[in-house]
Amino acid sequence: MDKVVQSAVEAVADIPDGATLAVGGFGLCGIPSVLIHALLDSGATDLEVVSNNCGVDDWGLGLLLQAGRIRRIIASYVGENKEFARQYLAGELEVELTPQGTLAERLRAGGSGIAAFYTRTGVGTLVASGGLPWRYGTDGSVVVASPPKPVETFTVRGVAHEFVREQAITADYALVRAAAADRLGNLVFHASARNFNPLCAAAGAVTIAEVETLAPVGSLDPDTIHLPGIFVDRVVPLTPAEAEDKRIERRTVS
Repeated sequence: MDKVVQSAVEAVADIPDGATLAVGGFGLCGIPSVLIHALLDSGATDLEVVSNNCGVDDWGLGLLLQAGRIRRIIASYVGENKEFARQYLAGELEVELTPQGTLAERLRAGGSGIAAFYTRTGVGTLVASGGLPWRYGTDGSVVVASPPKPVETFTVRGVAHEFVREQAITADYALVRAAAADRLGNLVFHASARNFNPLCAAAGAVTIAEVETLAPVGSLDPDTIHLPGIFVDRVVPLTPAEAEDKRIERRTVS
């Protein structure tokens, strides 16, 4: 099945208001920037986003945030995005902060058909007992707080430990970026740009991948494929200029 779509605009055209999106990337590394721009232009709003972070003020998911298109986000940290922090503290944005490894596993579980799992991360904290501020009021009060989660004791290697139950995450759509793909949707990621991309792709009901290189079917070494095409619904080949447009979140030189 040929999954190539000729433009990012066409690929995201059916994403409706209120959709839940799993978006790959870590900081600005491996983010689907072209698809995000197309979604911004589409006008879709009231979105719930699941991503490691929310870009920066003028790039990536930060563009949707600035435009007021995101209603809720599940992320592991605020990062370099001042507007993210401002909207959260002003009560304009609902934020479910989740430990990074737990977020990764919630996405992996969702893509694997696992409803929930137990982890030691967060035991003895507000992650387990509840009370983390999800949404503030305009007066600074907590309007929505995280609920308590079930905690159970399991014996591992002969030692009893408490574990907190975390629910899997699935999304209506997933937006990811890959270094290479074929027309069947098999994806190859480059180095650390793999990050959350395979996890988000598997968790999405409809997965859209922007790709830097489109390879002929059969030319990708099966051992190099990081995500099989069964998880991918649409492939958007990037132009050379789009593929090269990669920003650095914090440049450090010696």
